[in-house]
This record gives sequence, C-alpha cells and structure tokens, in this order.
Amino acid sequence: MAISNGTNGKKAGKPFPPGVHVPSLTWFSDTPNQEIDWEVQEKHLSFLIESGLHGIVLAGTNGEAVTLSPSEKSQLVKTTRELSIRLGRPELTVILGCGGGSTRQVIDETRLAKDSGADFALVLVPSYFHFAMNEDAIVAFFEELADASPIPVLIYNFPGVSAGLDVNSEMLEKLGHHPNIIGVKLTCGGIAKVARIRSRFEPEQFCALAGQSDWLLPAISIGGIGTITGLANIYPRACLELYDLAISGRTKEAEKAQIELAAVEWGFAKGGINGTKWVVAKYLGYPEASCHTRRPYPRYSDAKKQAWIMDIMRPLEGKEKSLAKI
Repeated sequence: MAISNGTNGKKAGKPFPPGVHVPSLTWFSDTPNQEIDWEVQEKHLSFLIESGLHGIVLAGTNGEAVTLSPSEKSQLVKTTRELSIRLGRPELTVILGCGGGSTRQVIDETRLAKDSGADFALVLVPSYFHFAMNEDAIVAFFEELADASPIPVLIYNFPGVSAGLDVNSEMLEKLGHHPNIIGVKLTCGGIAKVARIRSRFEPEQFCALAGQSDWLLPAISIGGIGTITGLANIYPRACLELYDLAISGRTKEAEKAQIELAAVEWGFAKGGINGTKWVVAKYLGYPEASCHTRRPYPRYSDAKKQAWIMDIMRPLEGKEKSLAKI
C-alpha cells in the first residue's frame, strides 16, 4: 500500500555505504530519572567520529533503543550530525533505529529520522504478537513501511530480540527488489544468507552486512559489504584495520586480525549490554556512574564478571592505541 507522503515505492536515496558502522552506546546519568548524560554522550560520539568509522547507528540494540523516547532519538541524531560537521566529517553516515509495535509507529519514526537528519532507518520486525507474524505478514510490513518511509530502510534481522522471528532468504530476496529497501544487517549469524543475497543482487541494489565483527572477513569474502558491530565502541580502529585488510585482499593479515577480533568480541557477546557499557566506560575513562543501563536492567556489579570481561577485552588494547597514532 503506497502512502502519499512517503516514497511511493521509489528509491529515496543512495545505496548503503560499505565499511564499518558502529551502534553507539547511549549513556545515562545516575539519577532517579536516568536522563541521557549529554556530556558523556557527546564525548563518546566524538571518539567514534574521530576514529574514522564509516557510520554511526543511534538507538540500535547497543543504544538501548527500547528505553528511548522519540524526542531522545531525535536529539541523538541531531547531536551526532552537529558533531560530525564540527569535527570535519559532514559526510558521516547516520542511521537511526526505528521501531514500534505497529507499522504506523515505525513509519512515524522514519519520518522523525528524516526530519532529525538521519540518512537511513534500521528496522526490526515488530514482534510483540510474534505468533501472528507469519512470512506474509513480515514481508507486507517491510513493503508498506518502505513505501511510506522518506529515507531508505535497512532490515535488521535479529531473532534473539524479535521473539525468534527470522527474515529468511526467500523473504530477503523478495524485499530486496523494493527500491527503498537497501540491505540487511544479519545479527542472526546467517553467513549463507550473505552469499545468497550476493548471488541475486548487486550491493548497490541490496546489500548484506555482518551483525558482528567476529565474522566480518568471511562475510566480505562472499559478497558482504561490511559490518555494524558493537565492538567498534571500544576498538574502532582495529575493526577498520580488519575491514581494510579484507577488501584489499591481504588474506593472511586479515585472517590474523579476524581471529584476534573474534576472541575479544566474545566479551561483548557474553557480557551483555550492561557488561559492554561497563567495560567501555572503564577503557575510555568515562564515569562509572554513567555506564549503567536504564532500569529495570541490572548493573554490572559482580567483581568476578568485571575481572573476566577486562581480561577478555585486554588483548587488543595495545593494538588500538598504536593504530590511533598512525
């Protein structure tokens, strides 16, 4: 169904840019209302922008999207865009996680994204009534959304946070023909989907991105264009180095870098969002009071878990610092 104030099924913008994109963490003050700590938020966004990453996702899973209001999402986009201009990177790709329990809500968020200055919308399958979301319903949701969205849509396939709903290869092939759906972030670990997508589409039409950096090299080797990885919140330059090695065909060096990154990313995977924020704050020198997730999600306060995640993350610390000096 075409919506008159959307794109009406036409292409809304440029293809999704290749490279390493980071789902930025969102930082909150240690107060009863846990408002966004804008001082720490701007410091972190500046760190990401200056590292050279190709794009920033706001209000993704790592950004605690489900806890954010529309006005907070809008301000995050505006702040990121203002910082990118101030820091000499006006071309920086800005992506907003757009979600909701209904097609109407998600369409509204894509409009908010456009009005705030975002380039793309990253969208999960609505999953509250997951038992009713069959394949036809999922495809129809994305098609109606893409008809109405004023910016291109990047499908976010993450069954782990979508009640197990998976956008499978057949659905992706159908959706990939929509001119305003430009790709998919695969946080399902489905590397075979990368190859299937590449066999059907040129990346400029519909692309695949690894949802973690621990399989970036394999993804690129079969047609993926990059990654959206939480690890870039702490080791952005190490992620960029792997990407550069992979696309330049320096296979042996890329394999070594991939193995190193995969070992470290396990800390983020097992530590969860609260462990991720805690260790990033520790490493980057942010106030520990600002590293806590919004309630009701618990604090990362177990000393044994803290020691474990620090040990897991430490091996790339020296490399990241040396890359920052280049």
